[in-house]
Amino acid sequence: MMVSIDLANGSAQRAFALSTDAITGRATHRIEAIAPTGVDEAVYTTLKRSLHSVAMAPVVEGYIKVEELGDQPVRLVGLDLFAEAPFRNYFGNVESRGTGFVQFLTNPSAVVLSQETATQHQVHLGDTLHLDISGQHHPAQLVGTVATSDSLNRRALSNFLFADIATAQELLGQIGKLNHIDLIVSQPQDLQTIAALLPPDLKLETAEAQKNSVQQMTAAFELNLTALSLLALVVGMFLIYNTITFSVIQRRPLFGVLRCLGVTQGQLFALILGESAIFSAVGSVLGVGLGIGLGRSIVGLITQTINDFYFVVSVQQVTLANSTIVKGLVVGIVSALVASALPALEAMNTPPTMTLQRSTLESKIQQWLPKLALLWLGFTIAGVLLLQWASAGLVAAFAGLFAVLLGAALLTPSLISLAMQGFAPIGSRTLGVLGRLAPRDILRSLSRTSVAVAALMVSVSVIVGVSIMVGSFRGTVVQWLDQTLQADIYVSPPTVTANRVLGKLDPAIVSALKTYPGIRQAVTYTDADVRVVEFDRQAKLISADGDVSQGKRPYAWIRPDLRPDPWQALDAGNGVIISEALILRENLPDIPPTITLETPKGDRSFPVLAVFYDYSSDQGTVILDNDVYEPLWQDDSVASLGLFVEPGVSVDATVDAINRDFQSIQSLSVSSNRSLREDSLIIFDRTFAITNALRLLAVVVAFIGVLSTLMSLQLERTRELGILRATGMTPRQLSGMTLLETGLMGTMAGVFALPLGFALAWILIYVINVRSFGWTLQMALEGRYFWQALLVSIIAALLAGLYPALRLGRMNISTAVRQE
Repeated sequence: MMVSIDLANGSAQRAFALSTDAITGRATHRIEAIAPTGVDEAVYTTLKRSLHSVAMAPVVEGYIKVEELGDQPVRLVGLDLFAEAPFRNYFGNVESRGTGFVQFLTNPSAVVLSQETATQHQVHLGDTLHLDISGQHHPAQLVGTVATSDSLNRRALSNFLFADIATAQELLGQIGKLNHIDLIVSQPQDLQTIAALLPPDLKLETAEAQKNSVQQMTAAFELNLTALSLLALVVGMFLIYNTITFSVIQRRPLFGVLRCLGVTQGQLFALILGESAIFSAVGSVLGVGLGIGLGRSIVGLITQTINDFYFVVSVQQVTLANSTIVKGLVVGIVSALVASALPALEAMNTPPTMTLQRSTLESKIQQWLPKLALLWLGFTIAGVLLLQWASAGLVAAFAGLFAVLLGAALLTPSLISLAMQGFAPIGSRTLGVLGRLAPRDILRSLSRTSVAVAALMVSVSVIVGVSIMVGSFRGTVVQWLDQTLQADIYVSPPTVTANRVLGKLDPAIVSALKTYPGIRQAVTYTDADVRVVEFDRQAKLISADGDVSQGKRPYAWIRPDLRPDPWQALDAGNGVIISEALILRENLPDIPPTITLETPKGDRSFPVLAVFYDYSSDQGTVILDNDVYEPLWQDDSVASLGLFVEPGVSVDATVDAINRDFQSIQSLSVSSNRSLREDSLIIFDRTFAITNALRLLAVVVAFIGVLSTLMSLQLERTRELGILRATGMTPRQLSGMTLLETGLMGTMAGVFALPLGFALAWILIYVINVRSFGWTLQMALEGRYFWQALLVSIIAALLAGLYPALRLGRMNISTAVRQE
């Protein structure tokens, strides 16, 4: 599981890094605009004339869809071939039927693809490609293919479509504008000269800055997935411990004889750990292989989530890094050795005379119960302290979570002892001899049964905790959507991702929709990225000319003089409204009175009017009135519209009419209120699909643990079970006793898991979620989360007991009685 998550995360990050590096090339710095409108190309001309010693190249880029390439997101990049040589060498080998770069420079619709992509999608030189750019359709002609011998560059170029910079400007609607200017700067004084020549609406950054900011964006997301995979590893360690314990106990007579013959404690310890090391190495190799297969299957889910919430990335090939393989092998072997150390130490420290006695270990386990209870208390206190250590971040929160889980596992033997002592008289009265034998057998084998119950308990608690967290999250999002989305119709350009609008609406469409028949009000929105100066981090900036929630937006805090609705003050340009993620991600104790934003006209401070709940972005959101935004950011474009229809007007008919009337200008994404909510919940469910797989795997591992425990108990108690058969117990009674034992173990695991699952849910919702994403969720408890988990625990245990129960029916009594 750990390998699969690492592989999927690494593949997505590697794909983005390759894509970024392919554009960055050998550039050391880049000039970018603070405003979303881009860099005026006159700046490039000025710099080129002033600094002959600095290599520089203009770049225009944007995400589009190409019908012939499977309608997948493709990065259209416009380049100046005469400035490219120092930065990127992709155009040294261009197949273009002998015309060289003439068509690329002279044909206004010419584009170039990677040779591998062209072959994959069976497009050829001269073919017409149909480009979908934010709903506007443009034809383009393939005039060349780029080939490279470097495998990394070949993978990176598979997601690119190249055009001359003038062609890209026309296609992307950026006439006279550049996305950035790449630089190769070797002398520090040149940086000072460039900075002095730049207008205030531009900034000079290192080429690594964007890559680092992207890694920071997804760090919490990746850490959460890694932590969930480690839960499966913890359950697996219980299984390993149980298996090694059974192996040691089964060979206790042999170890006793070896000790009597002179084998030292250290040699016995080395023998057991050596066996564990061999088996763990084999198991780790198999685990890495299975992890690679699982990683290939889940990479699509993780990539889609990253596309929905963070940035556009297309994973054409799963990247298997050597570090992933090494990490999987090392963690697998080390965890197995750690789990094997306790039974090895037990065998090493047991005197030879007592080693030959089967009851030695169980008597010691009973003596250890008070100490295990104290260890539970210690781990729980340590976990609580770690969870309260807010400044330590997410790693401390997960460490606290694992401390609580480990403490609960250590308390399991004591709880089993109390539960079975209490059940014994009840079972004896209601179930007769089987009701008396089953709890006694569980207690007599506490060293094995407690580990199996603990493993199943942890797995089921994960089901309870994650189910409560996901259910609470979904309920909170549904309520938030109901309050926030009050418009009847939402209009935006088609986008390459499910949750982020990257294009802009045609101004003619915006103007027409404001006076469209049946529409009583239109609210415009546009968005951009902005740097919050105090926090030195990127946030989402939304410019609005009205409140699409009609005053129903949920707020975490409103300035006292503006209650109950701060939007009127926002509309008057008196400040900004910020999301709670911006506050919680920075661990701020109080709401700041002002917030400073980087604008094209310098840093500007704005009073904070309110803090609102927002679950669309974990990077933080700032809402600003459009009358303030437009002059500062020099951007009057519109990304989306919220439309309110007149009473009595059909929403569905209006949606169809808008699609029909404007399709000749721009294809639009027009959604009714209902369909937009449904689509939002589809994105939500898709985001948590990976957690369902992790929960299922944890239960499967625990199921195997219970099965191995029962099998080991049967092997160890073969003579005892043979005597029971010889004295008159029928095969049916033996099978019934086995199923009763497994039922009791499953019931105890399920019951113990319920409070632990609730504690896990509380930690996930109020600690880990807040530190990861900065979102406040309302815990929603439903009875089905608990009874379903209890049912899963009992059924898993009973299923694990079926084979051992059937196996008892085929027991040979004489052979069983003779075994010792």
